Amino acid sequence: MSEFDKLPYEEQLICLQNLANESLKQFALPQGATARLINLSENATYKVEIPDGSNCWALRVHREGYHSKTAIASELAWVKALRASGAAITPRTMPGLDGDEIQTTNHANVGNPRHVVLFEWETGSEPSEEDDDLRAPFEILGKTTAAMHNHVKTWQRPQWFERLTWNFETSLGSTPHWGSWRDGMGLDDRRRKLFGDTVDLIGQRLDAFGKSSDRFGLIHCDMRLANLLIEGETTKVIDFDDCGFGWLMYDCATTVSFFEDRPEVPDLLKSWVKGYRTVSDLPEEDEREIPTFVMLRRLLLVAWIGSHFETDLAQSMGVDYSQKTDELCRKYLSDFS
Repeated sequence: MSEFDKLPYEEQLICLQNLANESLKQFALPQGATARLINLSENATYKVEIPDGSNCWALRVHREGYHSKTAIASELAWVKALRASGAAITPRTMPGLDGDEIQTTNHANVGNPRHVVLFEWETGSEPSEEDDDLRAPFEILGKTTAAMHNHVKTWQRPQWFERLTWNFETSLGSTPHWGSWRDGMGLDDRRRKLFGDTVDLIGQRLDAFGKSSDRFGLIHCDMRLANLLIEGETTKVIDFDDCGFGWLMYDCATTVSFFEDRPEVPDLLKSWVKGYRTVSDLPEEDEREIPTFVMLRRLLLVAWIGSHFETDLAQSMGVDYSQKTDELCRKYLSDFS
């Protein structure tokens, strides 16, 4: 554990805030630009504003040790390729004064230097999970995801391209990127047994499903409504930080992240499939396996909450999220065992 990680959470936020403001000197920004934290997850994301409010940007301060500079450059390469091809409208970066999209900044008490990327601010609004009827936004999600999947099938990645692989072992298995599901909040022996049985079944079904090129490839990995911006007739996709190699239908599962237990979810997933099929083929067998990917995502988020317990999002979900996972596990075991 680094010295930074040993600091109290509030002190970590202060250190990151100082680093974010320090990094602004590396970009051609108007005088008086300041950074304000708007999201803390894997990385810290800030809204950069100037005093007269005439313009703003999004600054991402990368977590130490999560993605290499090459991996970040790979993400940006795909984002640019999607935009250039017309497959998706994605954020543009603002290079630093030296022309590099990825800047490196250090500040007292943060430890090793951090990679930072500045994006142009994307206008639009995200569909709210609290809307009465989300079927239309979910159709849009399906269409957009299918277009991105189609793009990957023909895109020639740079030889140096490097992103994480999200398979069973790196999600719920022996080498998890987000920590072990066993360390989730509120897990006792009974719940660990229930979750463990579910994980075993997920592993068996994914092994049978396979990872052929028409089922496994480069995906966004976090296609939630929160990462979709709607502006008139235009749909934009943001936050590719988790993108990597995984099952295509995992992108479907991520659309219901954090509310997988709500009664309307089956209908929303049907709307996603409907939208997807207007753009690309989706075999019935792949559609039938969507519940496995929803369950995979749910337990992966149990792991994420346990390993990111200090964040506001993890604390807002907490033990309640684990408790509500029980019934989902029981239903999955009943339906697919």
